Amino acid sequence: MLKLLDMNMDRSMNWYGNSKGTNTEPAYSLVLASYGKCVYWIGGEKLILEKGDVLLIPPDADYYGKTVPTVFHEKIVIRFQADQPLVSELPLLHKQGFAHGRPGRFEWMLERLRDVYAEWTDRTAYAGIRGAAVVTELLALWNREFDQAPMAQSTQKLVEKMKQYIQQYHRDKVTKDELGACINRTPNYAASLFRRATGQTISEAVHAARMKTAVYMLTDSLLTVAEISDYLGYRDVSYFQRVFKRTTGRTPSSYAK
Repeated sequence: MLKLLDMNMDRSMNWYGNSKGTNTEPAYSLVLASYGKCVYWIGGEKLILEKGDVLLIPPDADYYGKTVPTVFHEKIVIRFQADQPLVSELPLLHKQGFAHGRPGRFEWMLERLRDVYAEWTDRTAYAGIRGAAVVTELLALWNREFDQAPMAQSTQKLVEKMKQYIQQYHRDKVTKDELGACINRTPNYAASLFRRATGQTISEAVHAARMKTAVYMLTDSLLTVAEISDYLGYRDVSYFQRVFKRTTGRTPSSYAK
């Protein structure tokens, strides 16, 4: 079982933090870097954390960190405790030293934690329980990738190219044939690689990109729900609303308000 202790959103050009802070309760620190870069020294080892990186610092680690001069950065920091059964189940929690990586599902993880962070800061009912469940899920998914052999850099570039293609053309119907042509590989290879690297099917990734655009348009435009649905390629408004509710946990109209 996991217990969520604290969540913070660090946005700064002048940040400094360490393991000797005001929190005396031993806890894991999970850090997701969403913009820019900062530097950590963990047990004397230097680590530059950049956009797309995830860092897990164990409770007994001695560390400190700070911003890179003149460089703005943004990151979400979660402090949590885990009981022994969970620690024994998840290799990341009982490995020696810190864990650092670039999970394929980083964008999805980041959106989930931003949603939880909003509930945490707003003191929404049961935010701690939901937050603990989300962090547990993210750790389990990261462990799946962690257990596998590291993906070659050339293969990672193919995955990034497919992600960029989906981001650019998510209003249209993106198929495995198109992604295969995008990376000059067979459609089946493209679909399999994308699923292995991101944990999502092509269709799930397209819906996620559309929902991210939908949230932006609902909050920062004067378009109606029906107009946004049509713009994003959903001819059936009720279907758009169902996908939106399933993805964000809220209705489109609640964002518009």
